[in-house]
Amino acid sequence: MEEHKLIIVDWVNGLLRGLLGLFGIHPENHDLIPSHVVMALLVTALLITLFRLGSRHFELFPGRLQALMEMIYRGFRSLVDDVIGPEGRRFIPALGTVGLFIASCNLLGLLPELASPTANLNVTVGCAVFIFIYYHYQGVRRHGLLKYMRSFAGPVWWMAPLFVPIEVISHFSRPLSLSMRLFGNIFGEDLVIIIIASLVPFIAPLPMMGLAVFTSLLQAFIFVMLSAIYLAGAMESEH
Repeated sequence: MEEHKLIIVDWVNGLLRGLLGLFGIHPENHDLIPSHVVMALLVTALLITLFRLGSRHFELFPGRLQALMEMIYRGFRSLVDDVIGPEGRRFIPALGTVGLFIASCNLLGLLPELASPTANLNVTVGCAVFIFIYYHYQGVRRHGLLKYMRSFAGPVWWMAPLFVPIEVISHFSRPLSLSMRLFGNIFGEDLVIIIIASLVPFIAPLPMMGLAVFTSLLQAFIFVMLSAIYLAGAMESEH
C-alpha cells in the first residue's frame, strides 16, 4: 500500500531542499527527513511550547493550563510513588517526558493530515532503548558497577552460569517488548481507521477513533509503568 504524502512533510522537505539549493546542493527528489521524524519533531515542539507557556507564571489560583500541568504531574507522582516509592520522584522528569511524548505521538495520527510517529518502529525502538540505558545507568549509579553486575549472577556464585544468561536475555528482551507492543498497537489501530475511512468516510471511523484515544493513552501508561518497574528493580537495595 502506497504511503500517503503528508502536506507538512512535503513542506518541510521542500523548505530544506530550497535552503540546500542556496549553497549549490541539489539532492534527489525524495524526502530528506522521513515523515515519522517530522511528526516527532512537531510533537516535541508542541510539548516544549505548551509547558513553556504553562510554567511562565505560577499562580495560587491556577488557570486551566496550569491546572492541567499540575494534574499531569500528580498523575506521574502517584505512579512513581506506588511503583518505586518517594525516592523515585527524581525520575519523574525522564518518565514524564517519555510518557507525554508517547501519548502525544499516539494521538497525533487521529488528526487530519498528520500521522503517529509511534506507528513507525524506529521511534518506538528509540524510546525503548532510552529507557533500557536509563534504568541500567541509574542502577550503576546507585550500587556501583561491580555490585550491580554481581546482581546478575544470582544469590550464590555457583549458580552464576545459570542466572547470567537468563538475566541477560531477560533484560535485552525488555526494549524489544516495549517497542514492539507500542508499535503494533498504534500501527494496527491507525491502519484500521484508514481502512474504515476509505470504505465509509466521516461517520464510520468515529467509534474507532474514540476507542483509539483510550488505547493511545493506555499504551503510553503501560510504557511508563513498565519503565518505572524496571527502574524499581535496578534501584532495589537487595542488589
